[in-house]
Amino acid sequence: MKFTLSWLKEHLDTTASVQEVVDAMTMAGLEVEGVEDPASKLAKFTVAKIVEAVQHPNADKLRVCQVDTVDGRLEIVCGAPNARPGLTTIYAPIGAYVPGSGITLEPRPVRGVVSNGMLCSAKELEVAEESDGIVELSDDLAVGVPAAEAFGLEAVIDFEVTPNRPDWLGVRGIARDLAAAGLGTLKPDTTQAVPGAFPCPIEIKVDGDACPVFSGRLIRGVKNGPSPDWLQRRLLSVGLRPINALVDVTNYISMDRARPLHVYDRALMVGDVIEARLGRGPAEPSGEDTPTPHAHKDEQLIALDGKTYDLTPEMSVIADADGQRPIGIGGVMGGEIHRLLGRHRRRLRGVRLVRPDPHGPDRPGHRHHLGRPVPLRPRRRSGKRRPRPGAGDADDP
Repeated sequence: MKFTLSWLKEHLDTTASVQEVVDAMTMAGLEVEGVEDPASKLAKFTVAKIVEAVQHPNADKLRVCQVDTVDGRLEIVCGAPNARPGLTTIYAPIGAYVPGSGITLEPRPVRGVVSNGMLCSAKELEVAEESDGIVELSDDLAVGVPAAEAFGLEAVIDFEVTPNRPDWLGVRGIARDLAAAGLGTLKPDTTQAVPGAFPCPIEIKVDGDACPVFSGRLIRGVKNGPSPDWLQRRLLSVGLRPINALVDVTNYISMDRARPLHVYDRALMVGDVIEARLGRGPAEPSGEDTPTPHAHKDEQLIALDGKTYDLTPEMSVIADADGQRPIGIGGVMGGEIHRLLGRHRRRLRGVRLVRPDPHGPDRPGHRHHLGRPVPLRPRRRSGKRRPRPGAGDADDP
């Protein structure tokens, strides 16, 4: 489980430092595995401003830039298409190790012009997976500001959650326990329930042996797209890759409230009944990504990771078509059929589902070696069988 101090302070009114939080967790019996500080990796990178950018005399796709840096005005060769006068970006000095490219900068001539440093892309700094050019920052940032500060990066606390502390699988639960330990005051939960505007046309069935609570809500007129920058930064800070607004909201609630959610596209669902039930496959899984020979007896699911999994009787399965067609492994992973959700840019009719505390089928994540944070939350029961808090938070405007 990972979280940042700023995320914790969303729920806890405290002046504690990262080290004080770590010490309090240790006193509570939590095993802190480490504190990841991105500022240390980007210590040599700072904000810079391009003053001039002219065509390289010996290369069509390169520009020779005059750049105001923490080390003074320097001449830097840059091949990014967005390098232009007035741009505020990130500068790496000679001798800096660039994590995204794996190189250490040296004062080498580039087509006959010596480059006294480097102007960096977000991918080269490992703050984004893709980049179209060098970083573009707000002009309000002063030359010399550390890159970690410019990106809003901060230390991340990483710890192991023991089976007896499922409440620590969400930042809200961490804040509650630290408040009890005297590290601050728990802030009131100001999230308001969003009342339904129409009867849900989807009937939801729950097999009590599969999980105690399974709830859903149909949301009409949803337009998917990129999530807000603050949400993307928060997910990236704990190692989760932003995908789109709908997926990111579910991941955020899962981390914030320890309530795993999944969004399904209503247009891709079969029928008007969705059920949480036990798997109907063989008692012992084949462990192979190939169809088993007896299709009438066995049950499988092609999951979002592209692999095929046997759905055994000890697993919680989410199924549509009146409970006959599996579309997800409860609290673990959705099915491939709903991968299209991440590609759509049209209006979606989303069904929001929560599987808070599956009871009995508690080992699918371990059995199939799904090393994901979500399976931990339903597997470790907190004793609460209410879908709230958490279930309705994704609807809060």
